[in-house]
Amino acid sequence: MATDEKIKRKLAAILCADVVGYSRLMGADESGTLARLKAHRKELIDPTIAKHDGRMVKLMGDGALVEFSSVVDALACAVDVQRGMTERNHNEPSEQRIEFRIGINLGDVIIEGDDIYGDGVNVAARLEGLSDPGGICISESVRSATGNKLPIDYEFMGEQEVKNIAEAVRAHRVLMESEEVANTTVTDKPELELPDKPSVAVLPFANMSADPDQEFFADGITEDIITELSKFRSLFVIARNSSFAFKGRSIDVKDVSTKLGVRYVVEGSVRRAGNRVRITAQLIDAVEDNHLWAERYDRDLEDIFAVQDEVTHTIVTTIEPHLASTERQRARRKPTESLGAWELYQRGLWHLYQNNAEDSTRALDFLQSAIDLDPTFASAHAGLAYALYYHVVLGYSQDRSGDLARALDAGKTAVMLDENDPFAHVALGRVYTIKGEHDTAIAACDRAIALNPNYASAYMGRAHSLWQAGRPAEALPSHDEAMRLSPRDPLMWAFVASKAIALILLGRYDEGLDWARKAQRQPSTAIWAFMPEVSALGLLGRIDEARAALERVKRIKPDVSCAFVDQALAFTHATDRDHFVSGLVKAGLKE
Repeated sequence: MATDEKIKRKLAAILCADVVGYSRLMGADESGTLARLKAHRKELIDPTIAKHDGRMVKLMGDGALVEFSSVVDALACAVDVQRGMTERNHNEPSEQRIEFRIGINLGDVIIEGDDIYGDGVNVAARLEGLSDPGGICISESVRSATGNKLPIDYEFMGEQEVKNIAEAVRAHRVLMESEEVANTTVTDKPELELPDKPSVAVLPFANMSADPDQEFFADGITEDIITELSKFRSLFVIARNSSFAFKGRSIDVKDVSTKLGVRYVVEGSVRRAGNRVRITAQLIDAVEDNHLWAERYDRDLEDIFAVQDEVTHTIVTTIEPHLASTERQRARRKPTESLGAWELYQRGLWHLYQNNAEDSTRALDFLQSAIDLDPTFASAHAGLAYALYYHVVLGYSQDRSGDLARALDAGKTAVMLDENDPFAHVALGRVYTIKGEHDTAIAACDRAIALNPNYASAYMGRAHSLWQAGRPAEALPSHDEAMRLSPRDPLMWAFVASKAIALILLGRYDEGLDWARKAQRQPSTAIWAFMPEVSALGLLGRIDEARAALERVKRIKPDVSCAFVDQALAFTHATDRDHFVSGLVKAGLKE
Protein backbone atom coordinates (compact mmCIF):
# COMPACT_ATOMS: atom_id res chain seq x y z
CA MET A 1 0.00 0.00 0.00
CA ALA A 2 1.45 3.36 -1.10
CA THR A 3 2.16 6.07 1.45
CA ASP A 4 2.72 9.79 0.98
CA GLU A 5 6.35 10.87 0.80
CA LYS A 6 7.48 12.30 4.13
CA ILE A 7 7.95 16.05 4.12
CA LYS A 8 11.57 17.01 4.74
CA ARG A 9 12.18 19.78 7.22
CA LYS A 10 15.14 21.39 8.94
CA LEU A 11 16.06 24.35 11.11
CA ALA A 12 17.85 27.07 9.17
CA ALA A 13 18.80 30.72 9.29
CA ILE A 14 17.05 32.46 6.40
CA LEU A 15 18.17 35.79 4.92
CA CYS A 16 15.81 37.68 2.61
CA ALA A 17 16.99 40.81 0.79
CA ASP A 18 15.53 43.12 -1.82
CA VAL A 19 16.42 46.37 -3.56
CA VAL A 20 14.75 49.53 -2.27
CA GLY A 21 12.85 51.38 -5.01
CA TYR A 22 13.76 48.83 -7.69
CA SER A 23 10.94 49.79 -10.07
CA ARG A 24 11.89 53.47 -9.83
CA LEU A 25 15.55 52.67 -10.51
CA MET A 26 14.67 50.47 -13.50
CA GLY A 27 12.28 53.06 -14.88
CA ALA A 28 14.95 55.77 -14.70
CA ASP A 29 17.87 53.73 -16.09
CA GLU A 30 17.21 50.07 -16.79
CA SER A 31 20.55 49.10 -18.30
CA GLY A 32 22.57 51.14 -15.78
CA THR A 33 20.67 49.68 -12.83
CA LEU A 34 21.15 46.11 -14.04
CA ALA A 35 24.85 46.73 -14.62
CA ARG A 36 25.35 48.22 -11.13
CA LEU A 37 23.34 45.44 -9.48
CA LYS A 38 25.35 42.78 -11.34
CA ALA A 39 28.59 44.42 -10.22
CA HIS A 40 27.44 44.58 -6.58
CA ARG A 41 26.56 40.89 -6.66
CA LYS A 42 29.80 39.82 -8.30
CA GLU A 43 32.17 42.01 -6.29
CA LEU A 44 30.47 42.12 -2.87
CA ILE A 45 27.39 40.04 -2.28
CA ASP A 46 28.33 36.62 -3.69
CA PRO A 47 31.84 36.64 -2.14
CA THR A 48 30.40 37.72 1.23
CA ILE A 49 27.81 34.93 1.18
CA ALA A 50 30.52 32.40 0.33
CA LYS A 51 32.79 33.77 3.08
CA HIS A 52 30.06 33.10 5.66
CA ASP A 53 29.16 29.64 4.29
CA GLY A 54 25.78 30.72 2.96
CA ARG A 55 23.88 29.09 0.08
CA MET A 56 22.08 31.24 -2.48
CA VAL A 57 18.71 29.49 -2.76
CA LYS A 58 17.38 31.74 -5.49
CA LEU A 59 17.49 35.20 -7.02
CA MET A 60 14.17 36.93 -7.64
CA GLY A 61 14.90 39.92 -9.87
CA ASP A 62 15.46 42.55 -7.21
CA GLY A 63 15.70 40.13 -4.30
CA ALA A 64 17.52 37.12 -2.95
CA LEU A 65 16.85 34.20 -0.61
CA VAL A 66 19.93 32.83 1.19
CA GLU A 67 20.21 29.90 3.59
CA PHE A 68 22.76 29.51 6.41
CA SER A 69 23.35 26.64 8.83
CA SER A 70 24.60 29.17 11.41
CA VAL A 71 22.48 32.14 12.49
CA VAL A 72 25.64 34.00 13.54
CA ASP A 73 27.04 33.58 10.03
CA ALA A 74 23.77 34.84 8.54
CA LEU A 75 23.79 38.01 10.62
CA ALA A 76 27.51 38.62 10.12
CA CYS A 77 27.00 38.26 6.37
CA ALA A 78 24.12 40.77 6.40
CA VAL A 79 26.17 43.29 8.37
CA ASP A 80 29.13 42.93 5.98
CA VAL A 81 26.87 43.39 2.96
CA GLN A 82 25.25 46.53 4.33
CA ARG A 83 28.56 48.04 5.37
CA GLY A 84 30.01 47.22 1.98
CA MET A 85 27.04 48.80 0.20
CA THR A 86 27.45 51.97 2.25
CA GLU A 87 31.02 52.27 1.04
CA ARG A 88 30.11 51.48 -2.57
CA ASN A 89 27.30 54.07 -2.53
CA HIS A 90 29.48 56.78 -1.02
CA ASN A 91 30.23 58.58 -4.29
CA GLU A 92 27.07 57.52 -6.14
CA PRO A 93 24.39 60.14 -6.93
CA SER A 94 21.41 59.58 -4.63
CA GLU A 95 19.10 58.79 -7.54
CA GLN A 96 21.38 55.94 -8.65
CA ARG A 97 22.17 54.34 -5.30
CA ILE A 98 21.21 50.71 -4.87
CA GLU A 99 20.24 49.97 -1.28
CA PHE A 100 19.03 46.74 0.26
CA ARG A 101 16.57 45.86 2.95
CA ILE A 102 17.47 42.64 4.76
CA GLY A 103 15.37 40.41 7.02
CA ILE A 104 16.71 37.38 8.90
CA ASN A 105 14.78 34.64 10.68
CA LEU A 106 15.75 31.40 12.40
CA GLY A 107 13.02 28.86 11.88
CA ASP A 108 11.74 25.60 10.51
CA VAL A 109 11.77 25.28 6.70
CA ILE A 110 10.45 22.70 4.27
CA ILE A 111 12.96 21.30 1.74
CA GLU A 112 11.92 20.60 -1.84
CA GLY A 113 14.86 19.89 -4.09
CA ASP A 114 17.15 22.93 -3.95
CA ASP A 115 14.29 25.17 -2.79
CA ILE A 116 13.02 25.92 0.70
CA TYR A 117 9.74 27.35 1.85
CA GLY A 118 7.36 27.53 4.83
CA ASP A 119 6.78 29.90 7.73
CA GLY A 120 10.51 30.19 8.45
CA VAL A 121 10.97 31.75 5.02
CA ASN A 122 7.76 33.78 5.15
CA VAL A 123 8.72 35.45 8.42
CA ALA A 124 12.16 36.39 7.01
CA ALA A 125 10.43 37.99 4.02
CA ARG A 126 8.10 39.99 6.28
CA LEU A 127 11.04 41.13 8.42
CA GLU A 128 12.77 42.33 5.29
CA GLY A 129 9.72 44.49 4.60
CA LEU A 130 10.02 46.02 8.09
CA SER A 131 13.67 46.91 7.59
CA ASP A 132 14.90 50.42 6.86
CA PRO A 133 16.74 51.06 3.59
CA GLY A 134 20.31 49.97 4.23
CA GLY A 135 19.20 48.22 7.40
CA ILE A 136 18.68 44.78 8.88
CA CYS A 137 15.62 43.51 10.76
CA ILE A 138 15.81 40.23 12.69
CA SER A 139 13.37 38.01 14.56
CA GLU A 140 13.41 37.28 18.28
CA SER A 141 14.79 33.81 17.53
CA VAL A 142 17.79 35.33 15.74
CA ARG A 143 18.38 37.85 18.52
CA SER A 144 18.31 35.13 21.18
CA ALA A 145 20.59 32.78 19.24
CA THR A 146 23.24 35.41 18.45
CA GLY A 147 23.38 36.83 21.97
CA ASN A 148 26.56 38.93 22.23
CA LYS A 149 28.56 36.93 19.71
CA LEU A 150 28.81 39.88 17.29
CA PRO A 151 30.04 43.41 18.05
CA ILE A 152 26.74 45.08 17.17
CA ASP A 153 23.79 46.54 19.05
CA TYR A 154 20.08 46.04 18.64
CA GLU A 155 16.88 47.98 19.11
CA PHE A 156 13.61 46.20 19.96
CA MET A 157 10.86 47.21 17.53
CA GLY A 158 8.00 45.62 19.48
CA GLU A 159 5.53 42.99 18.32
CA GLN A 160 4.80 43.47 14.64
CA GLU A 161 1.61 42.25 12.97
CA VAL A 162 2.59 41.05 9.50
CA LYS A 163 0.56 39.77 6.60
CA ASN A 164 -0.38 36.06 6.52
CA ILE A 165 1.49 35.29 9.76
CA ALA A 166 -0.91 34.34 12.55
CA GLU A 167 1.24 35.31 15.51
CA ALA A 168 2.79 38.74 16.02
CA VAL A 169 6.51 38.78 15.23
CA ARG A 170 8.88 40.23 17.83
CA ALA A 171 11.32 42.19 15.71
CA HIS A 172 14.69 43.83 16.37
CA ARG A 173 16.57 46.41 14.35
CA VAL A 174 20.32 45.94 13.98
CA LEU A 175 22.10 49.18 14.87
CA MET A 176 24.93 49.76 12.43
CA GLU A 177 27.80 51.86 13.74
CA SER A 178 28.04 53.61 10.36
CA GLU A 179 25.95 56.77 10.56
CA GLU A 180 25.63 56.74 6.81
CA VAL A 181 23.45 53.64 6.97
CA ALA A 182 21.41 54.90 9.92
CA ASN A 183 20.91 58.26 8.26
CA THR A 184 19.78 56.90 4.92
CA THR A 185 16.70 59.03 4.41
CA VAL A 186 13.33 58.13 3.04
CA THR A 187 13.67 60.77 0.31
CA ASP A 188 14.83 58.15 -2.17
CA LYS A 189 11.73 56.04 -1.72
CA PRO A 190 9.14 56.03 -4.47
CA GLU A 191 5.76 57.45 -3.59
CA LEU A 192 3.79 54.80 -1.71
CA GLU A 193 0.16 53.90 -2.23
CA LEU A 194 -2.13 54.35 0.75
CA PRO A 195 -3.23 51.07 2.38
CA ASP A 196 -6.91 50.15 2.31
CA LYS A 197 -7.33 50.61 6.06
CA PRO A 198 -6.58 53.87 7.88
CA SER A 199 -2.81 54.44 7.92
CA VAL A 200 -1.14 56.56 10.58
CA ALA A 201 2.37 57.70 11.45
CA VAL A 202 3.17 59.02 14.92
CA LEU A 203 6.00 61.52 14.61
CA PRO A 204 8.48 61.98 17.47
CA PHE A 205 7.02 64.41 20.01
CA ALA A 206 9.17 67.53 20.22
CA ASN A 207 10.94 68.30 23.49
CA MET A 208 10.13 71.97 24.11
CA SER A 209 11.73 71.99 27.57
CA ALA A 210 14.92 73.86 28.40
CA ASP A 211 16.29 70.60 29.84
CA PRO A 212 17.61 68.28 27.07
CA ASP A 213 17.36 65.39 29.52
CA GLN A 214 13.59 65.47 28.98
CA GLU A 215 14.13 64.09 25.49
CA PHE A 216 13.62 60.56 26.85
CA PHE A 217 10.18 61.50 28.16
CA ALA A 218 9.06 62.89 24.78
CA ASP A 219 10.42 59.81 23.00
CA GLY A 220 8.72 57.54 25.55
CA ILE A 221 5.34 59.14 24.91
CA THR A 222 5.80 58.70 21.17
CA GLU A 223 6.89 55.07 21.41
CA ASP A 224 4.03 54.17 23.74
CA ILE A 225 1.45 55.74 21.40
CA ILE A 226 2.87 53.76 18.46
CA THR A 227 2.79 50.54 20.48
CA GLU A 228 -0.78 51.01 21.71
CA LEU A 229 -2.17 52.09 18.33
CA SER A 230 -0.54 49.02 16.77
CA LYS A 231 -2.84 46.83 18.86
CA PHE A 232 -5.83 47.98 16.80
CA ARG A 233 -6.03 45.55 13.88
CA SER A 234 -8.16 48.09 12.01
CA LEU A 235 -5.18 50.46 11.72
CA PHE A 236 -1.99 50.42 9.65
CA VAL A 237 0.62 51.97 11.94
CA ILE A 238 4.09 52.92 10.73
CA ALA A 239 6.84 51.30 12.78
CA ARG A 240 8.87 53.32 15.26
CA ASN A 241 12.08 53.37 13.23
CA SER A 242 10.49 54.91 10.15
CA SER A 243 8.68 57.55 12.20
CA PHE A 244 11.83 58.44 14.12
CA ALA A 245 13.69 59.04 10.85
CA PHE A 246 11.95 62.44 10.94
CA LYS A 247 13.14 63.29 14.46
CA GLY A 248 14.55 66.79 14.81
CA ARG A 249 13.54 67.88 11.32
CA SER A 250 11.32 70.73 10.21
CA ILE A 251 8.75 68.80 8.21
CA ASP A 252 5.58 69.15 6.18
CA VAL A 253 2.94 66.55 7.05
CA LYS A 254 2.10 66.17 3.35
CA ASP A 255 5.74 65.23 2.80
CA VAL A 256 5.48 62.65 5.61
CA SER A 257 2.30 61.28 4.07
CA THR A 258 3.99 60.84 0.69
CA LYS A 259 7.20 59.30 2.01
CA LEU A 260 5.64 56.91 4.50
CA GLY A 261 2.46 56.12 2.57
CA VAL A 262 0.01 57.23 5.28
CA ARG A 263 -3.13 59.34 5.34
CA TYR A 264 -3.03 60.38 8.99
CA VAL A 265 -0.23 61.91 11.04
CA VAL A 266 -0.03 62.37 14.83
CA GLU A 267 2.38 64.98 16.12
CA GLY A 268 2.86 66.72 19.44
CA SER A 269 5.19 68.30 21.93
CA VAL A 270 6.27 68.06 25.56
CA ARG A 271 7.18 71.07 27.68
CA ARG A 272 8.30 70.71 31.30
CA ALA A 273 8.59 73.53 33.81
CA GLY A 274 9.47 72.58 37.38
CA ASN A 275 7.18 69.77 38.44
CA ARG A 276 4.57 70.46 35.76
CA VAL A 277 4.45 69.12 32.25
CA ARG A 278 2.31 70.23 29.29
CA ILE A 279 1.76 67.71 26.51
CA THR A 280 0.04 68.64 23.26
CA ALA A 281 -1.11 66.27 20.53
CA GLN A 282 -2.92 66.65 17.24
CA LEU A 283 -4.30 64.35 14.58
CA ILE A 284 -4.05 65.49 10.97
CA ASP A 285 -5.50 64.15 7.74
CA ALA A 286 -2.33 64.82 5.75
CA VAL A 287 -3.91 64.03 2.38
CA GLU A 288 -6.69 66.56 2.88
CA ASP A 289 -4.46 68.86 4.97
CA ASN A 290 -7.16 68.95 7.62
CA HIS A 291 -6.82 68.97 11.44
CA LEU A 292 -9.17 66.36 12.88
CA TRP A 293 -8.42 66.74 16.57
CA ALA A 294 -6.09 68.54 18.97
CA GLU A 295 -5.75 68.53 22.74
CA ARG A 296 -3.53 69.78 25.54
CA TYR A 297 -2.76 67.91 28.76
CA ASP A 298 -1.35 69.60 31.87
CA ARG A 299 -0.12 67.27 34.60
CA ASP A 300 1.90 67.23 37.81
CA LEU A 301 4.98 65.05 37.55
CA GLU A 302 4.87 63.24 40.89
CA ASP A 303 5.31 59.96 39.01
CA ILE A 304 6.71 60.54 35.53
CA PHE A 305 5.88 57.04 34.30
CA ALA A 306 2.32 57.21 35.59
CA VAL A 307 1.85 60.48 33.70
CA GLN A 308 3.33 58.92 30.58
CA ASP A 309 0.95 55.96 30.82
CA GLU A 310 -2.09 58.14 31.54
CA VAL A 311 -1.51 60.60 28.71
CA THR A 312 -0.64 57.83 26.24
CA HIS A 313 -3.83 55.99 27.14
CA THR A 314 -5.94 59.13 26.76
CA ILE A 315 -4.44 60.07 23.40
CA VAL A 316 -4.76 56.56 21.95
CA THR A 317 -8.36 56.08 23.03
CA THR A 318 -9.22 59.43 21.44
CA ILE A 319 -7.37 58.92 18.15
CA GLU A 320 -8.78 55.51 17.23
CA PRO A 321 -12.50 56.51 17.35
CA HIS A 322 -11.70 59.69 15.38
CA LEU A 323 -10.03 57.64 12.67
CA ALA A 324 -12.88 55.11 12.59
CA SER A 325 -15.51 57.85 12.30
CA THR A 326 -13.55 59.67 9.59
CA GLU A 327 -13.17 56.46 7.57
CA ARG A 328 -16.90 55.74 7.78
CA GLN A 329 -17.70 59.24 6.55
CA ARG A 330 -15.19 58.94 3.71
CA ALA A 331 -16.72 55.62 2.61
CA ARG A 332 -20.22 57.09 2.85
CA ARG A 333 -19.31 59.90 0.42
CA LYS A 334 -18.13 57.53 -2.32
CA PRO A 335 -20.54 56.09 -4.92
CA THR A 336 -21.50 52.51 -4.10
CA GLU A 337 -20.26 51.11 -7.41
CA SER A 338 -16.69 52.29 -6.69
CA LEU A 339 -16.38 50.86 -3.18
CA GLY A 340 -13.69 48.30 -2.34
CA ALA A 341 -14.02 45.66 0.39
CA TRP A 342 -12.68 47.97 3.12
CA GLU A 343 -15.03 50.78 2.11
CA LEU A 344 -18.01 48.41 1.88
CA TYR A 345 -17.16 47.30 5.41
CA GLN A 346 -17.00 50.90 6.62
CA ARG A 347 -20.28 51.76 4.87
CA GLY A 348 -21.88 48.75 6.54
CA LEU A 349 -20.75 49.94 9.99
CA TRP A 350 -22.10 53.42 9.29
CA HIS A 351 -25.56 52.00 8.55
CA LEU A 352 -25.35 49.68 11.57
CA TYR A 353 -24.84 52.63 13.91
CA GLN A 354 -28.02 54.40 12.71
CA ASN A 355 -30.08 51.91 14.77
CA ASN A 356 -33.19 51.55 12.67
CA ALA A 357 -34.64 48.65 10.72
CA GLU A 358 -33.93 50.01 7.23
CA ASP A 359 -30.31 50.90 7.96
CA SER A 360 -29.79 47.60 9.76
CA THR A 361 -30.81 45.71 6.62
CA ARG A 362 -28.55 47.90 4.47
CA ALA A 363 -25.68 47.27 6.89
CA LEU A 364 -26.07 43.52 6.38
CA ASP A 365 -26.08 43.98 2.59
CA PHE A 366 -22.91 46.09 2.58
CA LEU A 367 -21.06 43.74 4.93
CA GLN A 368 -22.04 40.71 2.86
CA SER A 369 -20.84 42.54 -0.26
CA ALA A 370 -17.48 43.17 1.44
CA ILE A 371 -17.20 39.43 2.16
CA ASP A 372 -18.19 38.53 -1.41
CA LEU A 373 -15.48 40.85 -2.71
CA ASP A 374 -12.84 39.54 -0.28
CA PRO A 375 -13.78 36.27 1.47
CA THR A 376 -10.53 36.42 3.52
CA PHE A 377 -11.38 39.80 5.09
CA ALA A 378 -11.79 38.81 8.75
CA SER A 379 -13.19 42.16 9.89
CA ALA A 380 -16.01 41.97 7.35
CA HIS A 381 -17.08 38.58 8.71
CA ALA A 382 -16.85 39.98 12.27
CA GLY A 383 -18.87 43.02 11.20
CA LEU A 384 -21.56 40.78 9.73
CA ALA A 385 -21.79 38.74 12.95
CA TYR A 386 -21.97 41.94 15.00
CA ALA A 387 -24.64 43.47 12.75
CA LEU A 388 -26.74 40.29 12.81
CA TYR A 389 -26.54 40.30 16.62
CA TYR A 390 -28.01 43.82 16.74
CA HIS A 391 -30.50 42.94 13.99
CA VAL A 392 -31.92 40.30 16.33
CA VAL A 393 -31.55 42.18 19.64
CA LEU A 394 -33.27 45.31 18.31
CA GLY A 395 -36.18 43.30 16.95
CA TYR A 396 -35.60 43.80 13.22
CA SER A 397 -35.03 40.16 12.29
CA GLN A 398 -37.78 38.25 10.48
CA ASP A 399 -35.90 34.97 10.92
CA ARG A 400 -34.32 34.91 14.37
CA SER A 401 -32.97 31.36 14.30
CA GLY A 402 -31.66 31.72 10.75
CA ASP A 403 -29.97 35.05 11.48
CA LEU A 404 -28.37 33.69 14.65
CA ALA A 405 -27.03 30.66 12.77
CA ARG A 406 -25.62 32.98 10.11
CA ALA A 407 -24.12 35.22 12.80
CA LEU A 408 -22.45 32.28 14.55
CA ASP A 409 -20.95 31.09 11.28
CA ALA A 410 -19.67 34.61 10.45
CA GLY A 411 -18.17 35.04 13.92
CA LYS A 412 -16.38 31.69 13.81
CA THR A 413 -15.08 32.45 10.32
CA ALA A 414 -13.71 35.81 11.48
CA VAL A 415 -11.76 34.18 14.33
CA MET A 416 -10.51 31.42 12.03
CA LEU A 417 -9.26 34.01 9.50
CA ASP A 418 -7.57 36.22 12.09
CA GLU A 419 -7.41 34.89 15.64
CA ASN A 420 -5.51 38.03 16.72
CA ASP A 421 -8.32 40.42 15.76
CA PRO A 422 -10.12 41.61 18.93
CA PHE A 423 -13.21 42.56 16.91
CA ALA A 424 -13.55 38.96 15.69
CA HIS A 425 -13.62 37.65 19.27
CA VAL A 426 -16.04 40.36 20.44
CA ALA A 427 -18.44 39.73 17.55
CA LEU A 428 -18.43 35.99 18.22
CA GLY A 429 -18.87 36.70 21.93
CA ARG A 430 -21.98 38.78 21.30
CA VAL A 431 -23.53 35.90 19.38
CA TYR A 432 -22.83 33.56 22.31
CA THR A 433 -24.41 36.16 24.62
CA ILE A 434 -27.76 36.09 22.84
CA LYS A 435 -27.55 32.29 22.74
CA GLY A 436 -27.22 32.31 26.53
CA GLU A 437 -23.72 30.79 26.52
CA HIS A 438 -22.34 33.49 28.78
CA ASP A 439 -19.17 31.79 30.01
CA THR A 440 -18.10 31.32 26.40
CA ALA A 441 -19.07 34.92 25.58
CA ILE A 442 -17.09 36.30 28.53
CA ALA A 443 -14.07 34.20 27.57
CA ALA A 444 -14.23 35.59 24.02
CA CYS A 445 -14.33 39.16 25.33
CA ASP A 446 -11.46 38.43 27.74
CA ARG A 447 -9.43 37.16 24.79
CA ALA A 448 -10.15 40.42 22.93
CA ILE A 449 -9.05 42.43 25.97
CA ALA A 450 -5.83 40.40 26.19
CA LEU A 451 -5.14 41.26 22.55
CA ASN A 452 -6.00 44.95 23.02
CA PRO A 453 -6.57 46.28 26.54
CA ASN A 454 -7.94 49.52 25.01
CA TYR A 455 -10.82 47.81 23.21
CA ALA A 456 -14.02 49.30 24.62
CA SER A 457 -16.44 46.95 22.84
CA ALA A 458 -14.82 43.98 24.59
CA TYR A 459 -15.52 45.45 28.02
CA MET A 460 -19.08 46.23 26.95
CA GLY A 461 -19.65 42.69 25.67
CA ARG A 462 -18.20 41.27 28.87
CA ALA A 463 -20.47 43.46 31.03
CA HIS A 464 -23.55 42.55 29.01
CA SER A 465 -23.01 38.83 29.55
CA LEU A 466 -22.07 39.26 33.21
CA TRP A 467 -25.41 40.68 34.28
CA GLN A 468 -27.35 38.22 32.14
CA ALA A 469 -25.38 35.45 33.87
CA GLY A 470 -26.49 36.68 37.30
CA ARG A 471 -23.38 38.77 38.08
CA PRO A 472 -24.59 42.39 37.80
CA ALA A 473 -22.19 43.76 40.44
CA GLU A 474 -19.23 42.46 38.43
CA ALA A 475 -20.66 44.01 35.28
CA LEU A 476 -20.53 47.61 36.54
CA PRO A 477 -16.71 48.07 36.41
CA SER A 478 -16.67 46.66 32.88
CA HIS A 479 -19.38 49.12 31.84
CA ASP A 480 -17.39 51.99 33.32
CA GLU A 481 -14.18 50.89 31.60
CA ALA A 482 -15.95 50.67 28.23
CA MET A 483 -17.29 54.20 28.61
CA ARG A 484 -13.92 55.53 29.74
CA LEU A 485 -12.13 53.93 26.81
CA SER A 486 -14.57 55.16 24.16
CA PRO A 487 -16.45 58.24 25.42
CA ARG A 488 -17.70 59.05 21.90
CA ASP A 489 -18.56 55.53 20.85
CA PRO A 490 -21.37 55.29 18.26
CA LEU A 491 -22.94 52.62 20.48
CA MET A 492 -22.62 54.64 23.69
CA TRP A 493 -26.39 54.45 24.15
CA ALA A 494 -26.02 50.65 24.47
CA PHE A 495 -23.16 50.96 26.97
CA VAL A 496 -25.28 53.25 29.16
CA ALA A 497 -28.53 51.27 28.80
CA SER A 498 -26.75 48.04 29.68
CA LYS A 499 -25.43 49.61 32.89
CA ALA A 500 -28.97 50.79 33.68
CA ILE A 501 -30.27 47.21 33.58
CA ALA A 502 -27.39 45.96 35.76
CA LEU A 503 -28.29 48.61 38.36
CA ILE A 504 -31.96 47.61 38.24
CA LEU A 505 -31.04 43.97 38.86
CA LEU A 506 -29.08 45.13 41.91
CA GLY A 507 -32.21 46.88 43.25
CA ARG A 508 -30.72 50.34 42.65
CA TYR A 509 -33.79 51.56 40.77
CA ASP A 510 -33.23 55.30 41.04
CA GLU A 511 -29.71 54.98 39.66
CA GLY A 512 -30.95 52.65 36.94
CA LEU A 513 -33.58 55.22 35.97
CA ASP A 514 -30.95 57.97 35.76
CA TRP A 515 -28.73 55.85 33.54
CA ALA A 516 -31.66 54.84 31.32
CA ARG A 517 -32.46 58.49 30.70
CA LYS A 518 -28.78 59.19 29.99
CA ALA A 519 -28.96 56.45 27.36
CA GLN A 520 -31.89 58.19 25.70
CA ARG A 521 -29.90 61.41 25.39
CA GLN A 522 -27.23 59.69 23.30
CA PRO A 523 -27.28 60.05 19.49
CA SER A 524 -29.02 57.38 17.37
CA THR A 525 -30.63 55.48 20.22
CA ALA A 526 -32.67 52.29 19.88
CA ILE A 527 -35.41 50.54 21.84
CA TRP A 528 -33.14 49.28 24.63
CA ALA A 529 -32.37 52.85 25.67
CA PHE A 530 -36.05 53.10 26.69
CA MET A 531 -36.88 49.67 28.14
CA PRO A 532 -34.88 50.09 31.39
CA GLU A 533 -36.72 53.34 32.12
CA VAL A 534 -40.04 51.49 31.96
CA SER A 535 -38.83 48.72 34.28
CA ALA A 536 -37.23 51.10 36.81
CA LEU A 537 -40.35 53.28 37.00
CA GLY A 538 -42.58 50.24 37.39
CA LEU A 539 -40.41 48.85 40.20
CA LEU A 540 -40.38 52.26 41.92
CA GLY A 541 -44.20 52.24 41.89
CA ARG A 542 -44.39 55.33 39.64
CA ILE A 543 -46.97 53.64 37.48
CA ASP A 544 -48.30 56.64 35.55
CA GLU A 545 -44.76 57.60 34.51
CA ALA A 546 -44.03 53.96 33.68
CA ARG A 547 -47.06 53.79 31.39
CA ALA A 548 -46.03 56.99 29.65
CA ALA A 549 -42.56 55.55 29.18
CA LEU A 550 -44.05 52.37 27.74
CA GLU A 551 -45.97 54.43 25.19
CA ARG A 552 -42.66 55.89 24.02
CA VAL A 553 -41.35 52.35 23.59
CA LYS A 554 -44.43 51.38 21.55
CA ARG A 555 -43.78 54.25 19.15
CA ILE A 556 -40.50 52.50 18.36
CA LYS A 557 -41.89 48.94 18.34
CA PRO A 558 -45.72 48.76 18.42
CA ASP A 559 -45.76 44.98 19.01
CA VAL A 560 -43.33 45.03 21.95
CA SER A 561 -44.03 42.31 24.52
CA CYS A 562 -42.39 40.21 27.20
CA ALA A 563 -41.69 37.63 24.51
CA PHE A 564 -39.53 40.22 22.73
CA VAL A 565 -37.56 40.72 25.97
CA ASP A 566 -37.02 36.97 26.28
CA GLN A 567 -35.78 36.76 22.68
CA ALA A 568 -33.28 39.59 23.20
CA LEU A 569 -32.03 38.91 26.75
CA ALA A 570 -30.82 35.42 27.65
CA PHE A 571 -31.02 35.54 31.45
CA THR A 572 -29.38 32.53 33.09
CA HIS A 573 -31.45 32.89 36.26
CA ALA A 574 -35.24 33.06 36.09
CA THR A 575 -35.30 35.30 39.19
CA ASP A 576 -33.28 37.98 37.36
CA ARG A 577 -35.53 37.76 34.35
CA ASP A 578 -38.67 38.02 36.50
CA HIS A 579 -37.16 40.92 38.47
CA PHE A 580 -36.57 43.04 35.36
CA VAL A 581 -39.74 42.00 33.55
CA SER A 582 -41.98 42.62 36.60
CA GLY A 583 -41.34 46.35 36.27
CA LEU A 584 -42.38 46.19 32.61
CA VAL A 585 -45.52 44.26 33.45
CA LYS A 586 -46.49 46.82 36.10
CA ALA A 587 -46.32 49.45 33.34
CA GLY A 588 -48.73 47.39 31.25
CA LEU A 589 -46.47 45.33 28.99
CA LYS A 590 -48.13 42.14 27.82
CA GLU A 591 -46.73 38.84 29.04
